[in-house]
Amino acid sequence: MKVESPTAWSQIESGFDSVDQTRLFYRTWQPKISRPDGVKRALIFLHRGHEHSGRIQPLVEQFGYQEDWAFAWDARGHGHSPGERGDAPSFEILVQDFDAFIRHIHLRHGIQPENILIVANSVGAVIAATWLHDYAPRVRGVIMAAAAFDINLYVPLAKPALRLATCFKPGLFVTSYIRSSMLTHSPEQARSYDQDRLIAKSISARVLLDLADTAKRIVQDAAAIDTPILMLAAEKDFVVKQAPQKAFFERLSSPLKRYILLKDCYHAVFYERDTSEAIEASRKFIHECFLQDPLPPHHYHNADLQSHSASQYAALQNGATGSAIGKAFYGIQRAMLGTLGSLSNGMAIGKLHGFDSGASLDYVYRNQAGGGLLIGKTIDRGYLDAIGWRGIRQRKAQLQQLLAELIIRYQGEQPLRILDIAAGSGRYVLETVKRFQDKAIEVTLRDFDAHNLEQANKLADHLQLRTAIEYQQRDAFDPASYPSDEQPYDIVIVSGLYELFSENAMVLRSLQGIARQLKRGGHLIYTGQPWHPQLDMIAQTLTNHRGAPWLMRPRPQAEMDALVASIGCQKIASQIGIAGIFTVSAAQKSAEPAAGD
Repeated sequence: MKVESPTAWSQIESGFDSVDQTRLFYRTWQPKISRPDGVKRALIFLHRGHEHSGRIQPLVEQFGYQEDWAFAWDARGHGHSPGERGDAPSFEILVQDFDAFIRHIHLRHGIQPENILIVANSVGAVIAATWLHDYAPRVRGVIMAAAAFDINLYVPLAKPALRLATCFKPGLFVTSYIRSSMLTHSPEQARSYDQDRLIAKSISARVLLDLADTAKRIVQDAAAIDTPILMLAAEKDFVVKQAPQKAFFERLSSPLKRYILLKDCYHAVFYERDTSEAIEASRKFIHECFLQDPLPPHHYHNADLQSHSASQYAALQNGATGSAIGKAFYGIQRAMLGTLGSLSNGMAIGKLHGFDSGASLDYVYRNQAGGGLLIGKTIDRGYLDAIGWRGIRQRKAQLQQLLAELIIRYQGEQPLRILDIAAGSGRYVLETVKRFQDKAIEVTLRDFDAHNLEQANKLADHLQLRTAIEYQQRDAFDPASYPSDEQPYDIVIVSGLYELFSENAMVLRSLQGIARQLKRGGHLIYTGQPWHPQLDMIAQTLTNHRGAPWLMRPRPQAEMDALVASIGCQKIASQIGIAGIFTVSAAQKSAEPAAGD
């Protein structure tokens, strides 16, 4: 294959600040000739585990898009980026780093996400897949080569043993068993790998286990991803297993997807003796991706009726999910809730008001176990420590952080106006505002339940707030709740509401009302629940605020973001919670009037 001269690009070395202000290293290949149509496009390369961006140069040349930009980073703990070699606080921070990298490229170089295509290998492919699932970026497509959804550890019970070992030694590292001869048939590429002093041969056991847990979640819920995907699997891959790659591919909702098994190929797909098939397939896929636009927002309006999540929800409604053994176990849990549940303060509140009610959530936020008799407090502690409730508390902290950032950024001359359309007890808003008593802020708290507003009023008194607060009993889904003649708001919050309702028509009515009351250039903070690992258990044991079984349809992040985009608000930030269950996002309304305004 003809390799174009590297002089087609100017290579630049630089850095960007990630979410925790850690400065990570990256390389840019800037084309010396612009595209005739003037559009800036980019390929972004994610290196394999242990490696670094210096090994990407040959790929940029082989792909040969001389009029397009190319970027590659050194992941945290790799190459020239800081951190102990092969380590990171968690696998999730690597995904956050990548999201920050994309946003940096957009802001620094003016390249729109829809003009970006990702090329990711091995562990890099899992970072990209997790990013697609959790952040739902509108990139043009992703090429995944030998995705490391399940690494071959060979040693029996290796993962349980590592989990046990990290309990005693949290900083445990695992030395890679991989030899260069297991990666490629090419003697030249094998020598290059062996002689590269920047390649880290160890990986943190914590990151390795996080990777395994995250990959399992992403493969299981791959149907939430609809970005165009090309998967290149190696037939003779000694490093990662093929079956999870195939399962991930088959579950994808992508309208454009390809799966190619490369015969007699080792793990280092793009560093093999013969890369012609992989490169040719990649170039053809890239061409197809840029021929079609990303899915428009209205594509998702009927996703509550026609999508994988809709089918899953219908099965949940019909009791067609789970096994007979599982249903029997949940029956026992339901019986225990009916008898012993009242000993737990949290369960008693859930049984009375609904486990999804404002009263229940406020108790979860307080996180102070209590109950009757000697066992009640212990039961309550277990209840409050359930993964969903831990995620709810993290969601509160993330929401308060986003709200505080927007309050700090506000520079208007008039008082900052904040509206929460379904505030419950208003705890996250009122506690945040308490820290800004020196600013002129006006708060409006709305809720359908008068009891919740009474509790919010009591909390405001307890916090001794001097902020002007108005309480309004309104239905967040009623268009009449959003009169256009009211003074508009700078920030509107909708938290923990849309997750409770499957119907997109209801959500759109609410969002359209928000659009009428949100200032141009104002911000919307909204939460999402893209997935949940305990849907069956919740549906068969807990009741909602209406006294019915608590059935949930996780709304994929791409769908939630599209509904928000339908009212002229563009997402500017997202934060992901424990196990990816909850998300908190901020979107900004266009400062320009919409057509017809």
